[in-house]
Amino acid sequence: MTLLDVLARGGTGEVVAMPDGVVSWNALRGATAATAALLAAAGERPAALWATPSLATVAGLLGGLAAGVPVIPLNPRSGPLDLGHVLGDARPGTILCAAGAALPPALAGLRRIDVPRDGDAALPPVPDGTRPALVMYTSGTTGPPKGVVLSREALEANLDALAGAWRWRAADVLVQALPLYHVHGLVLGTLGPVRVGGRLRHVGSFDVAAIAAALADGGTMLFGVPTMYRRLADAAEHDARVRDALAGVRLLVSGSAALLPSDHERIERLCGQRVAERYGMSETLITTAVRVGGTVRAGYVGPPLPGVELRVVDDAGADVPADDATIGSVLVRTPSRLLEYLGQPEATAALFRDGWCVTGDLGVLAPDGALRLVGRRSTDLIKTGGYRVGAPEIEAVLAAHPAVAEAAVRGLPDADLGERVIAWVVPRAAAEGRAGSDRDAAARELIDHVAAALTPHKRPREIRFLDALPRNGMGKVQKHLLGDGEQA
Repeated sequence: MTLLDVLARGGTGEVVAMPDGVVSWNALRGATAATAALLAAAGERPAALWATPSLATVAGLLGGLAAGVPVIPLNPRSGPLDLGHVLGDARPGTILCAAGAALPPALAGLRRIDVPRDGDAALPPVPDGTRPALVMYTSGTTGPPKGVVLSREALEANLDALAGAWRWRAADVLVQALPLYHVHGLVLGTLGPVRVGGRLRHVGSFDVAAIAAALADGGTMLFGVPTMYRRLADAAEHDARVRDALAGVRLLVSGSAALLPSDHERIERLCGQRVAERYGMSETLITTAVRVGGTVRAGYVGPPLPGVELRVVDDAGADVPADDATIGSVLVRTPSRLLEYLGQPEATAALFRDGWCVTGDLGVLAPDGALRLVGRRSTDLIKTGGYRVGAPEIEAVLAAHPAVAEAAVRGLPDADLGERVIAWVVPRAAAEGRAGSDRDAAARELIDHVAAALTPHKRPREIRFLDALPRNGMGKVQKHLLGDGEQA
């Protein structure tokens, strides 16, 4: 079964609902075929996609896939420097967008294609599945963003594996509010329903009431990130409509960052639901996922998907024991891996070690094969006083304190310890006055709280209070922006 087989069959039922309208299978097939024809006439260069939450984004994506033209999703909030980098690196010839969309001057040199809403052309022959289909740009936390080139075969393999793990069927209605320029919202959340023959309801920007209403109106699955689930849990504390909406779905999925144990507990207590987590990266797509009917535990992202191999290794490259305690580097081997970093053969080669993708993430393996992530090697592994400490463990303990809204932890250089553990804390509203008037006492209380819950060497040596943690468009904390410049 090829990527767009279900779409090719058509039908009169609804497939996608976006803030700008609703489209049937037949209409989406027509819009896809019409877009593919426009792209074929424009030539073989890649096509940029102005990835707003709109029907044009869906049909534009599918049109590129149908035509065999690589699609480059663009973040509509990108500044001119970010857009300039992507345009110079990927060199697209066209820009796919909704009719009437206002585009920034940086895109003026591209041929504009207003994506049709319908059409009567037939879909073109299925392109070669091994060729580039998508170019997804990384967040650029370790340097300029890199173009991750993914094939149709990689997309197909990953979506089919997830459909099996989550028992994703044509009867499912997926609700989401994720950005459509990342893997989570675009590949899983948009291509996924089209692949399995289900429906998608995208509510635009995240709004608790809109999500609850969509779930109450027949939604069976919700894809989100931890920030979204935290806000849903906050609302569910006092709003029965949100509680009932969450309780009525069959699957809640969280990804892109770790969901705090406290939020897991709140959602289960309030709604009787356990949130399933999954793990992956742009370069590999999703590699592990908690199964429907499987064991759901806070912090665990499930076993490898079918067809995926996973190892956790020490610094010498030897496999660590599956004892749920020993930290190692996560390596994966998967059919959904990237073809290359666009135009960067050295970076592509450096991503792999003996055929295994070096994810840069740290984790431990449970005896049942489930992976528990500890953090990123670059920012979450802290070597202090001869100990190896995982930052997320400390963050979870801090977040459980009633005075803490959010926390981020990383190590900074220390002449004595090698690295010292530092925590950046956003106080809850009720605690802001105290943190402002007596920061030393508030910080000491939090340090003692961690020392009492964990072993003493894991306690922060310093607490720094912030109004908000720096985050990217997917809600991930940008720890590289936390350093010595903040005021304590």
